[in-house]
Amino acid sequence: MITPAHYTVLSAGLFVIGMIGVLVRRNIIVVFMSIELMLNAVNINLVAYSSQLGNAVGQVFAIFIICVAAAEAAVGLGIILAFYRNKETINIDEMNLMRW
Repeated sequence: MITPAHYTVLSAGLFVIGMIGVLVRRNIIVVFMSIELMLNAVNINLVAYSSQLGNAVGQVFAIFIICVAAAEAAVGLGIILAFYRNKETINIDEMNLMRW
């Protein structure tokens, strides 16, 4: 039988993979994918513990996080596209265009 502890271990593993992707990689597309992976790890925990407690609050929060992640992806990809058209690179080290 699968318990919430199994979901927590899976979620922790996904979150660590996403965190390593954010900290190590220099490609902005990979960083955005890693952030999405971290948000999905949180969603797994919310849904698992919501199911265990017998209420729908965690599932509502998970749907809210999915909506925020979709908006973040749309705005982030728009910014990346505009940056790529100006600088012709998506390397994080070269993204100092928005500094004052």
